[in-house]
Amino acid sequence: MFFPFGMIFGEIDSVKFVHLREEMIFLSWAPPSLEDQKACINKSGEFNYETKFRGHSADPASSLKQDKELLKCGFSVNHARTLVGSGLDTFEKGKNALQNWRHFGLDWAFVDSKTPVKMGTKFCVCVKEFLPWVMMPLQVVYVADKRGAKGAVASFSFGSGTLKGHLLAGEERFSISMDENKQVWYEIVSFSKPDHFLSVIGYPYVFLSQKLFAYQSTEAVRKYLASK
Repeated sequence: MFFPFGMIFGEIDSVKFVHLREEMIFLSWAPPSLEDQKACINKSGEFNYETKFRGHSADPASSLKQDKELLKCGFSVNHARTLVGSGLDTFEKGKNALQNWRHFGLDWAFVDSKTPVKMGTKFCVCVKEFLPWVMMPLQVVYVADKRGAKGAVASFSFGSGTLKGHLLAGEERFSISMDENKQVWYEIVSFSKPDHFLSVIGYPYVFLSQKLFAYQSTEAVRKYLASK
């Protein structure tokens, strides 16, 4: 791989990590193994976005879009919410889908399905970008499992924050919910901004990739819900 002047690079096992001053990116020529992902997580460090915004993705999307401080700091809000079925059984199966990362069952993006969805867990989102795979480290910031009286309404969600080495800075929430009409909804909410020169110059592509992911992730959840 050709690296622009000013970069230095190294290798932990088969994981390439690239530095540009204080910036870092994790690459792999093949789909990252568990060892590759562990090396990425060990090298990634702490959150790369402001502490005051930690957990903000739990707020309604409408509130995030009107959060002047969030927008002033350069974050963009993305939101997708889709009806995926109805009934308590569908909700429970949708919850299971999120807990087992079925919403990441894509050809070009995945998370290790055995990653526990609990607060403090660090993990990698592995994404195929042209020739190499890119590993982007995150940490689960919160998990919320709520039930209304007699199970009339219910929701399950979790939010993850980006760590150093991620191309973006921010947070993303995945949720499955059942409303008072027993309709089940799958929702993705995120706020993010570029945190690497590659994502700065390629942000239009990043934005389109987020939209594509939302669509294909929803289809992955629907496919799982339709399976026996």
